[in-house]
Amino acid sequence: GVKPVWMQENRRVTGLELIPLAELRRPRIDVTVRISGFFRDAFPNLVHLMDQAVHMVADLDEPDADNLVAAHNRRDGGGDEALYRIFGSKPGTYGAGILPLLDAKNWTTDQDLADVYAAWGGYAYTRRDYGQPAKRQFEQRFAEIAIATKNQDNREHDIFDSDDYMQYHGGMIATIRALTGKNPRQFFGDSANPALVRVRDLQDEARRVFRSRVVNPKWIESVKRHGYKGAFELAATVDYLFGYDATAQIVEDWMYDRATQAYVQEPGMQEFFAEKNPWALRDIAERLLEAIDRGLWKNPSQEQREALRKAYLDMEVVLEGRGE
Repeated sequence: GVKPVWMQENRRVTGLELIPLAELRRPRIDVTVRISGFFRDAFPNLVHLMDQAVHMVADLDEPDADNLVAAHNRRDGGGDEALYRIFGSKPGTYGAGILPLLDAKNWTTDQDLADVYAAWGGYAYTRRDYGQPAKRQFEQRFAEIAIATKNQDNREHDIFDSDDYMQYHGGMIATIRALTGKNPRQFFGDSANPALVRVRDLQDEARRVFRSRVVNPKWIESVKRHGYKGAFELAATVDYLFGYDATAQIVEDWMYDRATQAYVQEPGMQEFFAEKNPWALRDIAERLLEAIDRGLWKNPSQEQREALRKAYLDMEVVLEGRGE
């Protein structure tokens, strides 16, 4: 229920303005934000604006049903800590902790993922406090999140070619699930074209990206032209697909099936990997087998199990033959 005030001459934000309830025609929503270390360092002014917005809304004398920020603030006894809504990593540090945890395979439950996400991200940022340890408030806020959303403002990446999406968004979803016992609603905002902003269900976004890029033969052939690095990108795509499923539970069996067909069983792919980057195919096979072992890929065929095991062992032989 707050909007920015713009200086029209240079399109800079000069302040904030409350939207009257009569104009808003809905309750003021209580929003919790998990910022990245880059955002923290590059845009401290925006952190201050967001914190200002929280306090502006919390100070309004409005009914609980119309103002969830004020209602929660009154319930929690007021004060600065009750209004912590912006969380990030410890000052001077970066990341969400999910990628190294998945790479180490050192997790078994949602709680393991949530513990790491909270340990890395449980620091509050306001106009007064810079990286204040606030794990308790972080978990309290996350336990009340009903909708988890992430926005993308460019076409340079998608959710399966950068670890940021599955770490920050997926980690948020896993943490909420660990705290509440259920997944929140999951959405993905696309504002790459400001004139045509779209909001998609996260699972719909996963299907869209998977079909249009991950198993698109044209994309696979184009990335193969990059040799070693292209093979690395194929392996990274499988890693991020797995990571988003481990955290947000959005990958369906047919997607694992199609990825195995396209990256492992497709004629010529093993020859490409063996020549350009055998480590990549070994890692792809290992990650897909891990998805089976963890129950993420629920019903693989015996043929696919064997194809993955064979690909893994074949690349081990290739690497041993090179003395690597």
